[in-house]
Amino acid sequence: MSRVGKQPIKIPNGVSVTLDGVRVKVKGPKGSLERNIPGILSLEIGSQEMSVQRPNDEWTSKSLHGLTRTLVSNMVTGVSTGFSKQLEIQGRGYRASVDGKTLVLDLGFSHQIRYPIPEGMQITTPDPTKIVISGADKEAVGHLAAKIRSFRPPEPYQGKGVRYVGEYVARKAGKKNV
Repeated sequence: MSRVGKQPIKIPNGVSVTLDGVRVKVKGPKGSLERNIPGILSLEIGSQEMSVQRPNDEWTSKSLHGLTRTLVSNMVTGVSTGFSKQLEIQGRGYRASVDGKTLVLDLGFSHQIRYPIPEGMQITTPDPTKIVISGADKEAVGHLAAKIRSFRPPEPYQGKGVRYVGEYVARKAGKKNV
């Protein structure tokens, strides 16, 4: 039995979970999410908790058991409390701001990068060098953070660029005159 897959998923107050065939729908105060679960697995929904069950010990069902449990658990957590990622910008003149439904980035290029904020996501800039991305879908929050970081990843010589808060960037020595 999978150590992750056999754990029950607690359903907090204010969150409703419905199963429509192989489609799981989770609704809560932060929004609603839907996902298909593999047909070989089943979902048992109680009043305060649910669990993912597998029919046998075949390789495919064992490999999908823990994954499906984690994905459904992330859906429940996302609609109840949400997920967030924080980015920081380092470099002279590098800054970020939010203009309506658009993220505006000045990252040392000859032009500003104007990135539209996707539906269901919130981006705030508490100060010009910090970006906070939040939303109900953990996968979408991580993907958006990686996309913003890819506009100017941190470079190893001066450390300029967009990085996750707390990310370690290995620094290299520059040229040396002998």
